[in-house]
Amino acid sequence: MTVDTRKALARRVGLFGGSFDPVHNAHLALAQVALAQLALAEVRWLLTGQPWHKARQVTSAEHRAAMVSLAIAHEPRFVLDTREVRRTGPSYTLDTVHELRAEQPGTEWFLIIGQDQYESFHTWHGWQELLGLVTLAVANRPGERRAASPEVLAVPHANVDLPMIDESSTEIRQRIAAAQGIADLVPAPVARYIDSHHLYQGPLRS
Repeated sequence: MTVDTRKALARRVGLFGGSFDPVHNAHLALAQVALAQLALAEVRWLLTGQPWHKARQVTSAEHRAAMVSLAIAHEPRFVLDTREVRRTGPSYTLDTVHELRAEQPGTEWFLIIGQDQYESFHTWHGWQELLGLVTLAVANRPGERRAASPEVLAVPHANVDLPMIDESSTEIRQRIAAAQGIADLVPAPVARYIDSHHLYQGPLRS
């Protein structure tokens, strides 16, 4: 059996990492597009800890995990993975990919990222090694066409086109802090969870 034949028969899994603070409809739209366009058996939602590049303290992992669980409950091919928030010390995508490859040998991995992450990918820990372990699936957000470093651009990668939904977790937090509705931005169970746990209320922290 050739290498190309083995890849064609491999189980294909997407890795979708983020703080998901909170998870919203555009996240779900991207994951659904990835399932279809990349013929994925699964999208694994990787909940991150405190991102190194964010000054704002993120909401507790318990709340964020609960909201993701509610948001993805309708799709059996969506799986929540909390290993990164359980890991002690710095947590890197490269470590997660190594763990998953050991757990699921023979799987073909697709790393789903946005254009902003693509632009800064060359700053990620061990990015050169990571590019040899996964296929990048880059989502094109509305109005964003940022270039990656020449080193990253030289590596073939898959492209995932995100539906034209201009939406962000920051916008949702701002609307909640301003006592504005978010029913059109997040799944109904997530909106109810945010309301019942009084999340993102009060003065907004950047």
